[in-house]
Amino acid sequence: MISPAYCQTMARYNAWQNGSIFRAADVLSVEARREDRGAFWGSIEATLSHLMWGDLMWVSRFEGVPGPDITIRNSGAAYDWDALMETRPVLDARIAAWARGLSAEDLEGDLSWYSGAMQRDITQPMPLCAVHFFNHQTHHRGQVHAMLTAAGARPDDTDIPFMPEDIPEWR
Repeated sequence: MISPAYCQTMARYNAWQNGSIFRAADVLSVEARREDRGAFWGSIEATLSHLMWGDLMWVSRFEGVPGPDITIRNSGAAYDWDALMETRPVLDARIAAWARGLSAEDLEGDLSWYSGAMQRDITQPMPLCAVHFFNHQTHHRGQVHAMLTAAGARPDDTDIPFMPEDIPEWR
């Protein structure tokens, strides 16, 4: 289904796009970042907070370590802007390191975890979980990109073929 190279490309893309989104959002006022814009999580900041929570949860599952001690229902308010700005590049570097360390065997078999959202144990194929991880990022960043554009900010292009080679969190 997928390969380590796919995960590495998507981890690089994640770091590039997060850098763009955060630079664009950082020029907005606090009020503009927190304004309810009708997205599922409401605001730019809340959507980015949920995305941080989701990325932390998934990479923790992949690494076999405890994830954030926050429920999905509270994930939109879990991180304020300063925490997001400080932690996002560190998390993106962690995701990149995970992807760089993958072997084909790491993407075989199943992943099992307890889902707080579903209130039960879940087991799914590891390749499906990895694809979901990157798809979830792209989905919510797309929402944020639209909200930023509507607010007058200008994030970078989102096309993978135009991704630059030099992405700090990828090093």
